[in-house]
Formats: sequence, structure tokens, C-alpha cells
Amino acid sequence: MQFTYDENCGEELLIVENEVYKYLFKARRHKVGEIIAFRNLKDSYIYFYKVINIDRRKATLQLALSEEKIVQNNRKLHLGWCIVDPKTVEKSIASLNEMGLEKITFIHCEYSQKNFKQNFEKLEKILINSSSQCGRSSIIKLETCESLEKFLNENKDCFILDFSSTNINEKKDEIKTIVLGCEGGFSKEEREKFNSSKVVGLDSNLILRSESAAFAIASKLII
Repeated sequence: MQFTYDENCGEELLIVENEVYKYLFKARRHKVGEIIAFRNLKDSYIYFYKVINIDRRKATLQLALSEEKIVQNNRKLHLGWCIVDPKTVEKSIASLNEMGLEKITFIHCEYSQKNFKQNFEKLEKILINSSSQCGRSSIIKLETCESLEKFLNENKDCFILDFSSTNINEKKDEIKTIVLGCEGGFSKEEREKFNSSKVVGLDSNLILRSESAAFAIASKLII
């Protein structure tokens, strides 16, 4: 772990309880006097706390030092991801966070199953753990959009990943926002709304799953 997450860190005294207490003082066996790094993932600071007291179920720590330390990739990317099975996203999102993806907007498109709904609270817990492991000073921002048409209207410069003779690598420096379809792809009506100059493809003859395409996009455009 590069740091421990606590939404209250930044305060002079920090009380650690429950799962975090078990991890730090039962599993990691930190002692009184030791310094532990924390982030709240709301600001760009890392906070160093000194352990001053350990009880049976909680510990008290005192702020010793804080410093602004931004840890993120230089390239920014916003992924518009047409809604897929939540389990697919839950298995993939930690890796996308480690790659440095800045934002995901989950879009309701024509081929998305209507009963699928993302659990943002669960996803944020996965993201917090991911950032704690990789050292990222933020987590992916999460949003939803009610339709692909609305997303395209709100993001005029976005690109679309679809079947195209224009390879995504050719537009790498231009792409700040890109839309990825769900497992069924895009409907004929949705494709008619695309700006043909904004459609890019991958150099592959194989059909990728939605999460595989997300990894390919992130690796080509961010890292």
C-alpha cells in the first residue's frame, strides 16, 4: 500500500477504527511512534500521521507532516462507456484506474440492457483501494448519461471507437473523449448520428469484449 485512505485525514487528530484499524494494527502491526501515510482523495495532499495511542478497537494518530504531491499520468482521457453488465465494470475498473483514466460516463444506449445499473458506492470502494495500491492521488470520476445522443451533444469533440479504416493511433493527440459501445455495439440509428471524421478503430481482426476494448483504448491513449 502506498498510502491508507481516510476521508477525515487533514485534521490534527485522526481516529482509526473498524477495518482500517484491523489492517494497520492487526495485519500490518504498526506501533506507537510510527509514521503512516494517508490520503483523503479529495485534495492533492499526502498526510503523514504519527501513532500516539493504540486501544483494543481504535487508534489515535497526530498529524506530523503534510505535503502536496500529485501523482497521475500527464495525459487525460474521458471514456464514454455504453452500459454493460456491472460485474464487467467491477472487474475492470481497478486496472483502468491504475492506467490513469480520468473519467467514465456510463451511457444508456439502444443495445444496453435496461436492468443494468452501476453501483457507484461499490465502484468507488474499488477505486479507493486501487489508488491506495498504485499511489494515484485521485480516483476515476464517475457519471451517467441518459442517452448517446445527449452525450454526443454535450461532448462535441468526442471520438467513437467503431469499425473504421482510421486507426486510433493516428488520432492519439486529438482524442480527449472517446465513446465505447456495449457488447452489441451501436445501432444503425446511433451510427447515423456519428461524425464520420471522428470514428476510429483498432488494428485487429478479432472481436473484442467491451472491457478488452476499454483496456486497449486506455493503453494506447494514456500510457
